[in-house]
Amino acid sequence: MTTLPPLPAETDGAEAEPERPRGRAAARLLPPARLTGPIPWVIAILIALVVLAAAGGLALRNLATTAAGELASAVSVQVIEPNPDLRTARSDAAVGVLTALDGVTSVRVVPEAELVAMLEPWLGDAARSGDVPIPALIDVELSRTAGPDEIAGIRTALAAKVPGSRVDAQGDFLQPVGDALAALQWLALGLAVLVALATAAAVWLAARNAFAGARDTVEIMHLLGASERQIAAVFLRDVLREAAAGALLGAGLGVAAVWLLGEQFAALGSGMVSGGGLLLTDWLIIAAIPLAGVILAMVTARITIAYALKAML
Repeated sequence: MTTLPPLPAETDGAEAEPERPRGRAAARLLPPARLTGPIPWVIAILIALVVLAAAGGLALRNLATTAAGELASAVSVQVIEPNPDLRTARSDAAVGVLTALDGVTSVRVVPEAELVAMLEPWLGDAARSGDVPIPALIDVELSRTAGPDEIAGIRTALAAKVPGSRVDAQGDFLQPVGDALAALQWLALGLAVLVALATAAAVWLAARNAFAGARDTVEIMHLLGASERQIAAVFLRDVLREAAAGALLGAGLGVAAVWLLGEQFAALGSGMVSGGGLLLTDWLIIAAIPLAGVILAMVTARITIAYALKAML
């Protein structure tokens, strides 16, 4: 014998209304608000530019620091004398005076062939002809920084026995180079700030467009009970996803470009260039750039959505 299904419960003549989604459930009904246009690609390009600018600025800082450290205690002594025999005698006398000074760790007379090789790019064949008198050059290393007092002490000691000598701190020769490197570092910082502003502007426009495209749905969700915070969270979830994807892609492109440039400079074999290598702390700073880009995009989108909701509701 077949068992009949139970009869439906009585509804007093009225059909039961389906339960309407409210609050967080209503907010989930909002369709995904993807950033409009190629904004993730724009973020990737901007992050790559920031990585390149930051790596360049950090490398220049390391280069300036290394060069300044290597030459901080170095002094050059020139014995200016046209007569070759007298120049040699005065150079030997200068070596004796310098060796006896306190704080001097090493004294080296630069060979004439080495001086000629250094001057040949500027003087040409005249550097080897002997028509142009080349002063004797002595490199001196101090146990402390070659400050004004140390330079004055060396000049005083040489003045009596080595007339025509000239004493200079080698760090002074690189002062214009240091100023140029500092200017380039400020330029890199300025570029990073401009790119950050461009990233914020791009996210602001994209968030406004995404919100405008879902305006009708947002009004319905708000009527169903979704709060402003819950509605904003839906937008921010999609902004986070796409901004993170763009930031990671841009960081990868930037690091790859930095690595390729580093390989090219390393092939030069220059000691000065090698002083501009990136340290572990520098790579940590570069690794923080995509994270900072995502945070900037989230903050910008949060402010944009908040103002848009306030204006609409």
